Amino acid sequence: MVGSKAMNQEILKNISKAEVLVEALPYMRKFAGTYFVVKYGGQAMVNRELMESVIVDLVLLKYIGVKPVLVHGGGKEVSEVMTKLGKKPQFVNGLRVTDDETMEIVEMVLMGKVNQAIVSLFNRQGGRAVGFSGRDGDILQARRLDPQPLNGSPGEETVDLGRVGEIIQIDPSLIHTVSENGYIPVVSSIGAGLNGESLNINADHVAGELAVALKAEKLIVLTDVDGIYWIKNGKQEFISSISQNEIKAMIMEGAISGGMIPKVESCLMALSGGVRRTHIIDGRVPHSLVLEIFTDAGIGTMVRQ
Repeated sequence: MVGSKAMNQEILKNISKAEVLVEALPYMRKFAGTYFVVKYGGQAMVNRELMESVIVDLVLLKYIGVKPVLVHGGGKEVSEVMTKLGKKPQFVNGLRVTDDETMEIVEMVLMGKVNQAIVSLFNRQGGRAVGFSGRDGDILQARRLDPQPLNGSPGEETVDLGRVGEIIQIDPSLIHTVSENGYIPVVSSIGAGLNGESLNINADHVAGELAVALKAEKLIVLTDVDGIYWIKNGKQEFISSISQNEIKAMIMEGAISGGMIPKVESCLMALSGGVRRTHIIDGRVPHSLVLEIFTDAGIGTMVRQ
């Protein structure tokens, strides 16, 4: 009887696993052959176990026919190296002030450390990845960003951000080639300026623009917060789904600020360019990508048209 009971528990456990697969089947069928652009950053990219969880999810997506593209920054790592070298990181409206020396640090950290580490993880988890910066193949062509208002409001004192770029053109042909040949593209957020210089581009913005250029089905921003909240009746309330107009109103009211601004801007860029769905989800949750994509409930905040 004991053995029979244990066997029944094992069968029930396997049935539960089968039900999860059955729930995921319609999503697999729907998304096969489409591009998903995933922006990766925040605390999820610092913790080794969480990194492996994200990588495994992306390898799974590739195996079932989705074409994932990973866009990464490395803000925490860049700030750490700057501090060790005696430079104090400065930010304006969530964007890093980038002088020539800081740009050298950004390139060293993003391409010399972060990008290679991510590609190596893919290879160890049974996937195949190719890493490059936005300068390679002229993927990201950019110009220097105009001086920005100090506190985000027009008419205020402005700050020159230095070698911070905004995208003027994207050539996704290299990404298409890499993806169609079975590899997962891993793109760092460095672009080529009009004079050939490297420019530091916000990775959230890169992901949003790239999703449009690839005609992606989804843009998913992995970060280190649950999603978006608003205040109702003096209490903080989580938002599972929100429209573009509601997001814009929250920004104008100051309800969204700091580092969250580029994240919601990337969603707005993508939606305006024809991407069907955008999501801001907590990359600290193990297998958050699979939970968002292949379960009916999902997690995080969906920004819709």
